[in-house]
Amino acid sequence: MSASRKITIVGGGQSGLQLGCALLGHGYEVDIIQNRSADEIRNGKILSSQCMFDAALQNERDIGLNFWDGECPTVDSINFCVPAPDGSGKALDWNGKLDKPAQSVDQRVKIPRWMEEFSRRGGNLSIHDAGIDDLEAYAKNSDLVIVAAGKGDIARLFERDPEKSPFDKPQRALALTYVHGMQPRPDHSAVNFNLIPTVGEYFVFPALTASGPCEIMVFEGIPGGPMDCWKDVTSPEAHLARSEWVLETFLPWEAERCRDISLTDANGVLSGAFAPTVRKPIGRLPSGALVLGMADAVCLNDPITGQGSNNASKAAKAYLDAILAQEDRPFDAAFMQGAFDNYWAYAQFVVGWTNALLQPPPPHVLNIMGSAQAFPALAKRIANGFNDPRDFFPWFAVPEEADAYLQKLAA
Repeated sequence: MSASRKITIVGGGQSGLQLGCALLGHGYEVDIIQNRSADEIRNGKILSSQCMFDAALQNERDIGLNFWDGECPTVDSINFCVPAPDGSGKALDWNGKLDKPAQSVDQRVKIPRWMEEFSRRGGNLSIHDAGIDDLEAYAKNSDLVIVAAGKGDIARLFERDPEKSPFDKPQRALALTYVHGMQPRPDHSAVNFNLIPTVGEYFVFPALTASGPCEIMVFEGIPGGPMDCWKDVTSPEAHLARSEWVLETFLPWEAERCRDISLTDANGVLSGAFAPTVRKPIGRLPSGALVLGMADAVCLNDPITGQGSNNASKAAKAYLDAILAQEDRPFDAAFMQGAFDNYWAYAQFVVGWTNALLQPPPPHVLNIMGSAQAFPALAKRIANGFNDPRDFFPWFAVPEEADAYLQKLAA
């Protein structure tokens, strides 16, 4: 790279800050536009559940952003459970060990620290709610503008891709509850994933928040069902009580671990819903200038598979590789499409797997999930698929492939 090239990133979350810090290390001039200050994020509502698996964590380690390895509890396995239809206990229960641990750091802890680090490394950080006019100005003054956030007018720059987006409305009513005081599970830590047929999913795992280690409870209610139960909740206390009600009603073994829980803080609750959507990656401004969408701005998944922050990390890495490979050549439409295609070559498998889990499971998937109780090697493979969902294909998606694989395991 001859002269220093300037890149502006709108949105300072997982992907924007990770990419910005990495680019600074390669001699680029980087501006990040963030709509809230570090203090506003630190003192605000929780942002996500952000359980990150090893490949995504490695992207952070590679650029020296792994500040919590000493204090963040590890997530060592995936545990999968289905309640018996008659309420008599568990119809299915198995555990798959992760090859390398996962971790979750509350983004209210992580993002402010990364903002500070980005500035320390020489990046320019501005706190501003950017609109279309701002993007026009950034496009004039930068070699490349990347949009890694966006609501309102900015979000509308990126057209929904109907071929890649099977859903036009939310598939789950979502809620998060951050708590202290939960009984740890025996043996080793896990993402405890519970699938309640026709009702929804509940998963829970250890994490790190401002007040120390905690557990993050994630509720995924099928719309219109009994776990779609958050709209009338008006206070943090009521949110906690509703969380406990769900467990007592459907998952008594999870309720048992929660006899003494309390919220980490009044902002440790969140609920809402959104439609999983993939968008076209190139946005055209009124002037004709082009901007490139990244991570959730163009590829937004339901959290059912816990891939959001992992995807963001991998998008940032894919875009970093594309930018470095471009050297002095212009960041034109062909570059932008290529950078996204490079990411989509991976992300299409995440999207396919996540969207499949939002629908009633077909017989071959029920067979796979049931067989994992009998075959520890299969349980382990499913668990490690959360780190790299490409490994689920084709056997998780194609009935004949599933049958052939299970026959091989049985032999």
